Amino acid sequence: MRARSVVAAFGAAAMLLTACGGNDSGPDASGPRSADPSAEPSAEPSAEPTRGGTLVAAIDSDPGQLNPAITTSGATHTASELVFNGLVELTPELEPVPELAESWEVLEDGALYRFDLRDGVTWHDGRPFTSADVKFTYEKMLLPLHSRTKASVGAALASITTPDPDTVEFRFKQPYAPLLLQLDVTEGPILPMHLYEGTDVMKNPANAKPVGTGPFKLTSYAPGSELRFAANEDYFKPDLPYLDEVVMRIVPDKGNQVVSLESGEVDWLFGVSGPDLKRLKESGNFGFLETAVNPGGSNCIMTVSFNLERPMFQDVRLRRALGHALDREQFLERVLFGQGRVAEAPISSGIPFAYADDLDLPEFDRAEAEKLLDEAGWKRAGTATRTSSGVTGVPDGTPLAFDFVAFPTFSSYAQLLRAQLAEVGAEVRLVPLEPPVFADTVFKARNFDTNIISYCNGADPEIGVKRMFTTANIGPVPFSNSSAYRNPEVDRLFEQARTTVETGARTEIYKTLQEQLVEDLPYLWIVETESSRVFADTCQGFGPSGHFAETAFCSS
Repeated sequence: MRARSVVAAFGAAAMLLTACGGNDSGPDASGPRSADPSAEPSAEPSAEPTRGGTLVAAIDSDPGQLNPAITTSGATHTASELVFNGLVELTPELEPVPELAESWEVLEDGALYRFDLRDGVTWHDGRPFTSADVKFTYEKMLLPLHSRTKASVGAALASITTPDPDTVEFRFKQPYAPLLLQLDVTEGPILPMHLYEGTDVMKNPANAKPVGTGPFKLTSYAPGSELRFAANEDYFKPDLPYLDEVVMRIVPDKGNQVVSLESGEVDWLFGVSGPDLKRLKESGNFGFLETAVNPGGSNCIMTVSFNLERPMFQDVRLRRALGHALDREQFLERVLFGQGRVAEAPISSGIPFAYADDLDLPEFDRAEAEKLLDEAGWKRAGTATRTSSGVTGVPDGTPLAFDFVAFPTFSSYAQLLRAQLAEVGAEVRLVPLEPPVFADTVFKARNFDTNIISYCNGADPEIGVKRMFTTANIGPVPFSNSSAYRNPEVDRLFEQARTTVETGARTEIYKTLQEQLVEDLPYLWIVETESSRVFADTCQGFGPSGHFAETAFCSS
């Protein structure tokens, strides 16, 4: 009974946090957008589940490694979340419900969370799951290496204790409201201490041969080709999963993915471009699930980062000029084919209580871009690339030319950005890098000028926004503060928002904070993305998140 009452109370709290801003400009002002009921046929099962069979899914890129606790990379999370669990899972309405934790108590006004762990859970290798695994995962992986956890929970946490093998306690320095929204398999995957203790967690062989508690266990991984997962016959959720096997084939080209779906070689796609989506819907042969929830995070914004450690980008006039040179509507139309919306704030509209809709972001205005570039000392003769004249830290005559680093799957963004910036005399050199190399290049070596990242905001700014902006999150943790942006006032406002419980007060803090971010412009926020999952009409029961196949089943 205790678990039920606590879940209900914090489900209501979660909805309050996301719904009280009063902004209804997003598709679903009650929280992150989930399934679109107008998409037919839907992912909701219309028949009794059947057992057995293999589901084949296409994924965009090789994950490189399969430990989701040490990165927020979407490639890693997509390929690995079926293997793991969090302490809780989240319903589409953001209600936390039990997963590895069977029940919990929230004490001392939210400064202490006590979790009672589920009995009888075992790792895929047969070893028992205990509270020591939770403590180890957080202290050695999530808190130092998972950018969203590090920036949010890590800044607020006082200690994690394990009174016994079935109990774990999170104690915070002050009341901390968002925790239950941060404990699912995407934000808080739990890994086995017995395979990692005493090792370098970044280099441990278990990162390529993961052992989890989840609905499926990895049986083989052929880099660049495919991953195969078998059903976990000892899964702690009764009667799940229904499928015998899930295969993830690495198919980088979206067009080839669609061809594979139509030919029956693939049963599930995580995303489809607009023209293909329209044709597939008209065929009547497939099911659809439209969502802003992804493995790796939800409420994602495609965001351009500037390396502010480069002298070229330290003048905000240059950054603002480049913002005015970008026609973001074209990104929505030509890259996303309308699946999403133009970003109008540093925080996603999928978090209504924190979203500010009246900010002075640079609008597309090529004349204003040219004017600002001239003022910043980037001169142009005719149609040639601009060169520097009196730019601090940049020798006169240096071309306005810079690298733009991106995943190969984001090549459409990169090509359109290069074409638009060429119109104002900026030369962009495209550098495609696979996710693991990208993370090392950008966050460890910091060997880049600009890039584009899908920064997923999550259900609360503490989860996925803060890590992008605070000074403490400049460093080698993947997908943290890419721009190396520093502003003590922004650090203070994030800290104030974290320790403020009343939703209306938090709304005002986040509005002030976003006004400062738009003034400083350490990033350019391009588009909020949504994904259309497409699947064979012989399959049903899918979910939008990393456990997409946990309840799925297919008929022959």
